[in-house]
Amino acid sequence: MVEIKICGLRRYEDVDYVNKLKPEYIGFVFAKSKRQIDFYMARRLANSLNKDIKKVGIFLNHSIREVKEIEKLCNLDVLQFHGDESPSYCNCFENEVWKSFLIKDEKSLGLLEKYNVDKYLLDTWIEGEVGGTGKKFNWELAKEITKTKSIVLAGGLCSENIKNAIQIVRPTVVDVSSGVETDGYKDYGKIKDFIKKVRG
Repeated sequence: MVEIKICGLRRYEDVDYVNKLKPEYIGFVFAKSKRQIDFYMARRLANSLNKDIKKVGIFLNHSIREVKEIEKLCNLDVLQFHGDESPSYCNCFENEVWKSFLIKDEKSLGLLEKYNVDKYLLDTWIEGEVGGTGKKFNWELAKEITKTKSIVLAGGLCSENIKNAIQIVRPTVVDVSSGVETDGYKDYGKIKDFIKKVRG
């Protein structure tokens, strides 16, 4: 069964939504972004979260010390890295690690071979961006890689295309943020519809 991550939670309402709908993962964005959250607020939200939902922290070129401090403060289950973190950096943590890769063409997938992490997150390459753009890449490129690696599929997912995305890529986890938002905020109806499509 494909697991679901709802990324970019920032409000108590967001936590209420996911507590009712129960995705497997939620994401707190600690990297500079329009969905960035400070770790004190993340900790408060984490304390209200259903214990069965795993907490993913999203980082971008943070120091190892910073990551470990936030990980402990917010009791994170998974660390997700979106920057230039090296393979040795990614191996410095005891918790589960997901590394993000921006996919432009087949060559982009070659970089995955340098890393030994728990899951490989595939997002869309857009010049000057580091992911989270809400744009999708050519899913056909990822078909083969899922045979040997545990893939988290991100980038432009929504209720309308998720069934097709799963059919083509066969990911372990699907990761959605803007696809379940209205005017930049999480939308209960859209999250419900997305989860229903994935699990249906």
